[in-house]
Amino acid sequence: MRNPSHKGLPPAPDVQPDDRSTSERRAADAEMARVLRTEPFRMALDSSGAGIAHWKHDALHDVVEPMRHHVIMAHKGVMQRMERRSGKSIAIGTFRPGVVNIVPEGSSSRWDIPKPVDVVQLYLPDATLQRVAGEAGTAGTAELIERTAHPDTITSRLLLSAADSLGGHGVLDALFRHQLTDLLATRLLAAHAGSPTTFQPTMGGLAPKVLLRAIERLRCDSEADVSLDALASDAGLSRFHFCRSFKESTGLSPHAWLRQHRLEQAMNILRESDESIVSVAAALGYSSQTAFAAAFKKLTGETPSDWRRRMR
Repeated sequence: MRNPSHKGLPPAPDVQPDDRSTSERRAADAEMARVLRTEPFRMALDSSGAGIAHWKHDALHDVVEPMRHHVIMAHKGVMQRMERRSGKSIAIGTFRPGVVNIVPEGSSSRWDIPKPVDVVQLYLPDATLQRVAGEAGTAGTAELIERTAHPDTITSRLLLSAADSLGGHGVLDALFRHQLTDLLATRLLAAHAGSPTTFQPTMGGLAPKVLLRAIERLRCDSEADVSLDALASDAGLSRFHFCRSFKESTGLSPHAWLRQHRLEQAMNILRESDESIVSVAAALGYSSQTAFAAAFKKLTGETPSDWRRRMR
């Protein structure tokens, strides 16, 4: 079945094996910039190219070439029909909140989207997917299934939450992205892999001394590395098992624990000093007063100024 609005469009690309090595393919952010012909609304990338990007782009009628990352998309914008074509295969779906698109590493297809799009994308290196699969005890190589407007409210909600972690607080945002990337990889392995993975419940938390070291690192106000890699390495665990064990011990993820700690620091400063809101934001590592105020209000329901007035 063809959509008559697509008359005169170039034919879909034939599906041919992509014989280029992974390193020869474009990174996901570069390929998306080429196809969408715009700059991302917000984006944060790691050195591997893994990251989160929020795009607002116009209608799209073009071929997405093979990339060296898996790309997972969740939609924020208006509901609309779309087509995704690979050779003679045509997938027709509806963009709306609660659905996801999955573009496995190395795949290529033509996209026809008639209206502007508001979308959050995860760029996931295959090495990260395989690491999480290995840490979870999965046998064999994990391969993602291509999805088009596939209902998955859990993955969609997780990915859309990442849009709030772009540009407010460097340390907190990076820790949240790394934690969320692993969590999304876990979800993809469970729901969108050729051989779905079953994850066993966490058994026990961190040893008391290990937990104390992790908390001391998170509390440190110096330039200490509080990345998920550093925390896990210090505990002698994989990222996957560290996060699960830390939450078992504290009831909070590492990111949530650090966010709560920073909030408590902010409250102490606001209550006990006359420091300006700008100064408090800078002292706690926020990129701006606006970012600090938004984070504070999200957790307390009040702006820093209103909270200070009420507590004095």
